[in-house]
Amino acid sequence: MDQKKQARRPVPQLTRGQRGWIGLIAILIALVIVALLAQTVLKTYGLLPGAETSGKAGSRIPGVAGTAEVDPTSATRVPATPIERARGLEQQLQRDADERGQRIDEQTK
Repeated sequence: MDQKKQARRPVPQLTRGQRGWIGLIAILIALVIVALLAQTVLKTYGLLPGAETSGKAGSRIPGVAGTAEVDPTSATRVPATPIERARGLEQQLQRDADERGQRIDEQTK
C-alpha cells in the first residue's frame, strides 16, 4: 500500500513486513510460555532437579524382607511402595487360592 492510500485511511494498516514480525514475536511468546509450563511439570514429576516432587516416591530397589513379630493389637501396616503392594496382593491371592483348594478337598472327601 502506498503512502497516499495509507494517509487517507483513519487507522494505518500494517505492511506485510510488519505483520511477519508480529507473528514471529507471538510465536516466540507462546514458545516461552510452553517451555515454562513444561519445566514446571517436569520438576513436579521429579524428572528435573530443583523443586520438590508432588508425591513422596520410595526407592525403586526392593529392600530385604525380614520376618517381624506379628502384634495383633497394632494396626495393619499399609505398604508404601508399589512393589510392596503387589507382593501383598500376590500373598492374599495365594492364601485365597489355598483356602479354596482346601474347601474343594473337604467337599470331595
